[in-house]
Amino acid sequence: MSNIGVMGDPDERGHFGDFGGRFVPEALMPACLELEEAFRDAWADPSFINEYRTTLSQFVGRPTPVTPLPRLSEKLGLRLYAKREDLAHTGSHKINNVVGQTLLTRRMGKTRIIAETGAGQHGVATATGAARLGLACTVFMGEVDTVRQELNVFRMELLGARVVPVTSGSRTLKDAVNEAMREWVTCVADTHYCIGSVMGPHPFPWMVREFQSIIGIEAAAQLEELGAGTPDLVVACVGGGSNAAGIFAGFANSDARLIGVEAAGGAAVASGSPGVLHGMRSLLLQDEFGQIEEAHSMSAGLDYPGIGPEHAYLADSGRAEYFAVGDEEVLDAFSLLSESEGIIPALETAHALAWITREVGALIPRGATVLLNLSGRGDKDVAQVRQLLKGES
Repeated sequence: MSNIGVMGDPDERGHFGDFGGRFVPEALMPACLELEEAFRDAWADPSFINEYRTTLSQFVGRPTPVTPLPRLSEKLGLRLYAKREDLAHTGSHKINNVVGQTLLTRRMGKTRIIAETGAGQHGVATATGAARLGLACTVFMGEVDTVRQELNVFRMELLGARVVPVTSGSRTLKDAVNEAMREWVTCVADTHYCIGSVMGPHPFPWMVREFQSIIGIEAAAQLEELGAGTPDLVVACVGGGSNAAGIFAGFANSDARLIGVEAAGGAAVASGSPGVLHGMRSLLLQDEFGQIEEAHSMSAGLDYPGIGPEHAYLADSGRAEYFAVGDEEVLDAFSLLSESEGIIPALETAHALAWITREVGALIPRGATVLLNLSGRGDKDVAQVRQLLKGES
């Protein structure tokens, strides 16, 4: 077993330190055990690895570049680089994980895939991967998110997926996960649940991180080729945390500081406490009675009251640091990157950039080399941002 302190394998029970595990109904335990066995077998199979990597190259467009940001660097007094996951097919990092899980679905002999989505990017990626392999696809999405991400709903439907608006609870990402897990209980024989982040019961947090680690592996090599070497800081936004886990994996054994940035209204590390949700033990927003509290964020992709268990472990161990930013800072950062570099980021990514701009000269020394994981493009967010900048609801 690898050393979990440097993002290796979890222990035999699926734990990263005190976090993780497999807290699921008895009806789902066989499906989780089947998935773990299938993933371990596939991840050790050169033919599966080859098909996965070939698909990333020929279908997704990997490797995505690392782009120097010279104008923004000059403004901030940094050496700032961006890992361009916005340039991957479907517009975000989500497709890396989906390619792996859809290939695994076919390998397990299953014909249908279900997923949850918040901002819609994982839903679009899942619908895309399902269409490519001829799998039936159903995506659960909170009703609130279907409104603010209307374009992504249409994209999913255009790709042949059925989108189910979730009207329970806060009608956002947490509730979409609830409904997807309820659905999975009824159809495990022919259906795989393609979780979109490093969350949920074991083996999902580990498996999704492994599929996303391509981000960090590529970025480390690309920075060397650019002559930048190891960055002083690696910064990524965190909801469940798959894009952050993916890029952190390439630098966990280096001297780089690993920085995760949460939405202020969903800051599970800063404001949460240990508890169990969606099959995992992690840091969660909850009251003194263990009741899950609602997360609030302008970004549908960060509107989750918890964090992936490996991130909880990285925070607890001190290997990674987690901070929160508010909506006003995010809007400023969204505009700043757009105007300075001609790159319109996703609102999720803008959280990470907002922290960088806020902390230059404080937690970030001037002249530092900083790698920003640009996890997705902002096409899906421009209508919402336009309304916010105009002061509309």
